[in-house]
Amino acid sequence: MIIDNKFLSNLICDAPESWQVGLQEPASITMEGILIFNNHLLFLLIAIVLFVGWLIYNTIFYYEEFSNKFNSRFVHSNSLEIVWTTIPALILLTLSTPSFTLLYAMDEISEPELSIKILGHQWFWSYEISDFNSCRKNQKTFKLVCYMMVLDGLPKEKQGYFRLLETNRRLILPTNTHLRLLVSAADVLHSWTIPSFGLKVDACPGRLNQVNLFIKRAGLFYGQCSEIC
Repeated sequence: MIIDNKFLSNLICDAPESWQVGLQEPASITMEGILIFNNHLLFLLIAIVLFVGWLIYNTIFYYEEFSNKFNSRFVHSNSLEIVWTTIPALILLTLSTPSFTLLYAMDEISEPELSIKILGHQWFWSYEISDFNSCRKNQKTFKLVCYMMVLDGLPKEKQGYFRLLETNRRLILPTNTHLRLLVSAADVLHSWTIPSFGLKVDACPGRLNQVNLFIKRAGLFYGQCSEIC
C-alpha cells in the first residue's frame, strides 16, 4: 500500500503524540483563532515571568539585610501604587480584546448547509444526518454508529493505527462547508471533542447543544474522551 507523505504528515498532526507540548494542527477557523490567541497569551506570560524573576533577583541581591548599612525610610508612594495598578490593568485589557473577539466569533450563528445530530452513549457515538440525499428510494436520513476499537480488536491491516482512538466506522464530512452540529446524550453526561477543530461540546441528556463548524482542509481527525461519564 502506497501512502502519500503529505497525507501521512497531516495524519500525524491531527492526532496526539507522545510528550506533545503544543496544540494540534488547526483544521478550522475556530482552531486557528484559538492558536493565535494562545501565542499572544504565551508571549505576555513569558514577558511577565521574566520581569517578575528579574525583580525578585534584584530585590534579593541588592536589598539584602546584611548588605545594606543604611535603613530605608521608604514606606509609602502614591506613584508606585498607581504604576503597579495601571500596568496589570493594561495587560488585562490587551488580553480581553482578542479574547472577547474570539468568544463572540465562536458563538456566531451562520446559515448551515448541512446539519449533523451527534448522540453520546456508553461507550460509543451515533451520528444522524436528516437532510441526506441518498441514491436509495425513501432514504432521507443517514445514520452511523461508531464504536471505539481496542488494540486486540484491530485487524492486522490496522495495527498501526492509534490505540483507543480508532473506531470501526468513520464519519465523512465535507470541507469548506458551513456545518451545524447538534449534540446531545442518551444516558449520562458526555463531551464531544475534536482538538484539531477547536471544539468541545457537552452532551447532556434531555438538552440539545448547538455549535458551528467550518473545516478548511482535508484530513483524518481523531476525537478524545473529555468527560467522566
